[in-house]
Amino acid sequence: MSKERLYKILLSPRVTEKTARVGESANQYVFQVVKDANKAEIKSAVEMLFEVDVENVSVVNVKGKSKSFRFRAGKRSDWKKAYVRLKPGQHIDLVEADSA
Repeated sequence: MSKERLYKILLSPRVTEKTARVGESANQYVFQVVKDANKAEIKSAVEMLFEVDVENVSVVNVKGKSKSFRFRAGKRSDWKKAYVRLKPGQHIDLVEADSA
């Protein structure tokens, strides 16, 4: 895997109430990733960018919602998210990482 590819894997961290709860209880972080990324690429990208040791990666394909806008049917895009579990004693400071 090239470094260019690894830099493009992670699109953004997902910061919601649910991800905060998961992060506190299970030492997991949630990222939005490109749709064609696999677990090995996600693991390598997180380890390279944040300099942490990843224990496990789980991937979820999220289906886009069907919506209507001014009586026209439409659909939001499908996307992929990754739950990344770090080894004990590791952590990622997402606030500092966003500002850097």
